Amino acid sequence: MTGPWMEVVSAGMGGLLFGSFLNVCALRWPQDASVVAPRSRCPGCGATVAWYDNVPVVSWLLLRGSCRACDQGISIQYPVVELAVGLLWAGMAFQHGFSIEAIRGGLFLTILLGIALSDARFYIIPDQFSLGGAVLGLALAPFAPAIAFVEALTGAVVGFVLLWVVGWLGRKAFKKEAMGGGDIKMMAMVGAFLGTQGVFLTVFLGSLVGTIVFGPISYRTGRLVPFGIFLAAGAAVTYAWGDPLVGWYLYWALGAS
Repeated sequence: MTGPWMEVVSAGMGGLLFGSFLNVCALRWPQDASVVAPRSRCPGCGATVAWYDNVPVVSWLLLRGSCRACDQGISIQYPVVELAVGLLWAGMAFQHGFSIEAIRGGLFLTILLGIALSDARFYIIPDQFSLGGAVLGLALAPFAPAIAFVEALTGAVVGFVLLWVVGWLGRKAFKKEAMGGGDIKMMAMVGAFLGTQGVFLTVFLGSLVGTIVFGPISYRTGRLVPFGIFLAAGAAVTYAWGDPLVGWYLYWALGAS
């Protein structure tokens, strides 16, 4: 196998490894735990997972989703996340080839998935994802054809300020915290990758989907809305289809060409 398909397969294999590491990060960072030590252990018996039982996707399938030592079930989240990230990186390589944009897109979408996992389970968006991601976005911008550094920097500032203002207004209106600090810092990361236009579209899409999907649940149960999940979904859609969506809106809503 040669040519572009080799790049796609290689990127996918690398993505599987990124996905395995993402599982660790999404579990440990919200708990302020190291992602280096201790090594992966069975949540049931505490046995250390050997390297040959830690091969992305394959080990889980061979062990039929259970621990070798105690036979306790291991969450299907692990292979699903590994496979999802593998497909994301393969998709970036298929679309952009071996390029900075493929790396930038793969990292961005991987970070978004990590944010969604962390926020869904712990209602926390670790700074390693948000602020660390913002640094990555700014560092890659000078080498990426899709966005200029000035636009990335402006987007990071606008993303942070916009969510901070929304949170401040919500706190004044409802007399309680309406926006978590993690969401605010996350939007700085989104702005660093997508720019100012991407920030506004992400917030719009995230708010729309969050209101439709989680709004009724939150109203009835009083549960907090894990807004980071919906912002992550909105950012992913914006990265993939942002320009066509904006063009469609301008054409149909404003009559622009």
